[in-house]
Amino acid sequence: MTAVLVAHAGKTGGTREIAEVVSQELRALGHTVDTRDAADVADVSEYSAVVVGSALYYSRWRPSAVRLLQRNVAALRERQVWLFHSGPCGPGASLAHVSLPASVALLAASVDAERTTTFGGRLDPTLVRGILPRLMARGPRAGDFRDWPRIRTWARDVGHHVSADVSL
Repeated sequence: MTAVLVAHAGKTGGTREIAEVVSQELRALGHTVDTRDAADVADVSEYSAVVVGSALYYSRWRPSAVRLLQRNVAALRERQVWLFHSGPCGPGASLAHVSLPASVALLAASVDAERTTTFGGRLDPTLVRGILPRLMARGPRAGDFRDWPRIRTWARDVGHHVSADVSL
């Protein structure tokens, strides 16, 4: 059994819900999993593997997810790391691949993270704040574009690759 951290960062709960599903799938494969808000993670040393997910806002990761990676670079280099982000909305969102922001791409490379996966997001007009997000939430980008079967398949793939061989 392997201890896995699934950390998430978002504004309206959509990325947290993805992290919870990822955690369920990992537990179903026999892993011990903690699901935590990235802002609440100071240290990853008790985990053999780490999954970090962030919502994308204007092509940027949430600051708390970036800080988690920055604070733990040395420890993450010794662990298996998977990254995902969610956020594309609208037709075709579940098939979109969004590149990591440059600063996060550098961090991902420095910890030898697996290729980042992009999941469609959720844009709920009742949860957004600000003029631009509200305008976007009224158009074809409004709705829930998360592909739950794809998320579960990705999580199971991660779970099959998590190894107890990581030295702590």
